[in-house]
Amino acid sequence: MTVRRRTLALLTFTAALAGVAHAGAADAPWQNARQMIVVTTAGWSANHGTLRTFARDGDGWREVRAATPVTVGKNGAGWGMGLSPPQSDGPQKREGDDRSPAGVFRLGTAFGYAAHAATALPYRALSASDWCMDVSGSAHYNRIVDANVVGAEAVKGSSEPMRRDLHVDGDQRYRMGFVIEHNAQAAPNGGSCIFAHLWKSPTDATAGCTAMAPPVMQRLLAWLKPQDHPVFVLLPQAEYERLRTAWQLPAIDADGAP
Repeated sequence: MTVRRRTLALLTFTAALAGVAHAGAADAPWQNARQMIVVTTAGWSANHGTLRTFARDGDGWREVRAATPVTVGKNGAGWGMGLSPPQSDGPQKREGDDRSPAGVFRLGTAFGYAAHAATALPYRALSASDWCMDVSGSAHYNRIVDANVVGAEAVKGSSEPMRRDLHVDGDQRYRMGFVIEHNAQAAPNGGSCIFAHLWKSPTDATAGCTAMAPPVMQRLLAWLKPQDHPVFVLLPQAEYERLRTAWQLPAIDADGAP
């Protein structure tokens, strides 16, 4: 092949790659999102991170509040199942692994102990009979159900009572929160009951959720708007930088990462 032909071939190949990357970004399932919660961690094994919130308008993404600390899974993070394409270069989220799912996810229902909450998200006032089913193979796997409706036998084996204040020594962690829609298809052993909720303390990691101070959660619930198609992103810092352009994610200050 001549030098000229090699040059033309290289240019054609490069253009094709650019076209694929551009198409992938344009076709992202979250391309209509105008609100984004971003959590970054120092690495796959980090059990704490930094939460940022962004809104998008005609000028692109802008950060709307100062960054704030959060805690994540005791064993860090692993690739989850959400809106983002499957990834193989890192741990994979599994049931009971104490990892928070990494990727891009829709937000589900808000929930809490109070009868009502100051949020535009759909809200579930939790009762003593509400459980999230974390037993793989159950017909209700990865769903919050009312034992009074589905029957006590249907929630047998679950370790996730939603009214933790009534079942777990007054625990307040689920007093306010919302569902992160990981494994919405309920793939067996794919991981379940992933929430954003209140932390026990700034140093207590979770079993796979993202936990934060009560004022942070209050602000999030008041800010989130279903009509803005909000999404939740959790990634180790290096993965965030690797995928940021292709996934149309906001630029962040790496120096602010934990």
